[in-house]
Amino acid sequence: MKDNNKRNLLYFKANTMDELHSEMDNWQNDNEKRFLSMSVEKDGDEFCCIALTNPSEVIIVDRGGASRAKVTNGKLHTM
Repeated sequence: MKDNNKRNLLYFKANTMDELHSEMDNWQNDNEKRFLSMSVEKDGDEFCCIALTNPSEVIIVDRGGASRAKVTNGKLHTM
């Protein structure tokens, strides 16, 4: 899947909750993204889910690329 930072709405449907979970779990594993929120409803005989993903993951690093950052009193510090 192309990593597009502007789109984060997904739709899943399956005959059972078990199948829906499996489909969503597979999507997460394949795309390495987290779900931000989701809503599951029954639509006729199927279970449907509208989900939002976190479109981008942010990792704060120092100048050398090391992940050494902390927040103190609401201020971000890199070491």
